Amino acid sequence: MKRPKPPKVVVGKAFGNSAAVKALASELAKQHDMPVAWVQQQLASARLLPQVQQMILPAAAPSAKNWAAYRARFIEPQRIEAGVQFWRKHEAELLRAEKTYGVPARYIVGILGVETYFGQHQGQFKVLDALTTLSLAFPKEHKQASEREAFFKNELGLFLQQRLKNPSMKNQLGSYAGAIGWPQFMPSSIAKFAVDFDNDGRVDLAKSSADAIGSVAHYFQAYGWQTGMPTHFDVDMKAQGAALDALLAPDIVPSWTAAHLAAQQVVLSEAGRTFAGPLALVELFNGTDAPSYVAGTENFFVVTRYNRSSYYALAVIELGEVIEKALAP
Repeated sequence: MKRPKPPKVVVGKAFGNSAAVKALASELAKQHDMPVAWVQQQLASARLLPQVQQMILPAAAPSAKNWAAYRARFIEPQRIEAGVQFWRKHEAELLRAEKTYGVPARYIVGILGVETYFGQHQGQFKVLDALTTLSLAFPKEHKQASEREAFFKNELGLFLQQRLKNPSMKNQLGSYAGAIGWPQFMPSSIAKFAVDFDNDGRVDLAKSSADAIGSVAHYFQAYGWQTGMPTHFDVDMKAQGAALDALLAPDIVPSWTAAHLAAQQVVLSEAGRTFAGPLALVELFNGTDAPSYVAGTENFFVVTRYNRSSYYALAVIELGEVIEKALAP
């Protein structure tokens, strides 16, 4: 199946040395200890990206959530085969990451498969242009415009700091929101979690598969990954009405014991019934069909730290597990 090409990037005018650029340059240079003249030069040369302004807005009419359809986007033959090839090629790095950080290779592979199709789709927007657009021309109609603008200003400052130290990032491409490389780390995540896993003296998430693998594993470890703990258990849902609503109230935060769930008519798998840690009852809508449910552990919650979505987390987990099974001769 031939994949459609992404739309051509429409590039607007350079921001230039406007009063807003000068003010932001002064602010970011002070916050991140950079030469103000250099920061101003970078911001002035950045160009407005109208597509980014549109893409950052919530959908006018959000489509109904459908776990089965969402899963099918990622758990499909071509991506699975690409994952098998990736695993075989980088087996030594994956094993070293698992030993170093305690995170199973299958979940590292799952993240990279969902995020960028194993590095094949890292984004087409210049990160400097995208982050400058979202810092200086964030759409005012967005309900959280001021908070989101502040977030992107901080990301822009960190990106410039990283770009100053690493000139090869000059024309760095990424997502419309400024996420970079195989694992799609924002600059703040690069600052906190990225590691030089190939030991070449620098972190390169766009070209080094080893750095990407090690950084994802380190990210999970930093958010509390517990080695040997399952991510979730299957559920046969019998609870209804107010009892079900109460169990779902904490969303993806593990809050219930297995015994409490059983008492509320949530029938766990055999392994789930003997699990000692807290669990979250996770509901996944299937369009007009009945919802699916799983009981998520603290490790499931760790996966959602990458993207706060139970649909995303389960897709990552299942993709990694399917690829691992496909490795078997």
